[in-house]
Amino acid sequence: MDSAALEPSLYTVKAVFILDNDGNRLLSKYYDPELYPSMKEQKNFETNVFNKTHKADNEIAFLEGMTIVYKSSIDLFFYVVGSAQENELMLMAVLNCLFESLSQMLRKNVEKRTLLDNMDGVFLVVDEIIDGGVILESDPQQVIEKVNYRADDNPLSEQSVVQVLQSAKEQIKWSILK
Repeated sequence: MDSAALEPSLYTVKAVFILDNDGNRLLSKYYDPELYPSMKEQKNFETNVFNKTHKADNEIAFLEGMTIVYKSSIDLFFYVVGSAQENELMLMAVLNCLFESLSQMLRKNVEKRTLLDNMDGVFLVVDEIIDGGVILESDPQQVIEKVNYRADDNPLSEQSVVQVLQSAKEQIKWSILK
């Protein structure tokens, strides 16, 4: 066996991806450029992983020399991939942090529609947990504080000035009538 392959490394995570209940990619980040260099290879890997895991009642799978931990929620499947020698508990800590952070950010509504509506925040969460395959954070509270993103925040850019003024006018009118 190659001794270099067994040396400890900070580069724990090889990939993170989220699939819908049909196996379609919603988000993916591959941190090892040599693992699956082309989009086609990545999608084939994701399809193989989905086919092996979507009906299984486990939390871990071994496929194509990779250790894969996963979790499902309503119509989503969350995956964290590491090498065959990787510690499953470390990968599971990343998966749990990802899921709990998204759950808090999306107000416990972790489903496809909400995830797609808040994809910018989802990418921020993933980037706060993992950078280049190195685990940066495993505490969901810390991730949420650093990201400082809320799914129900409605920025002014999404409202017209007229809507804001009408809403303020109604609030003032109701406070006067009371």
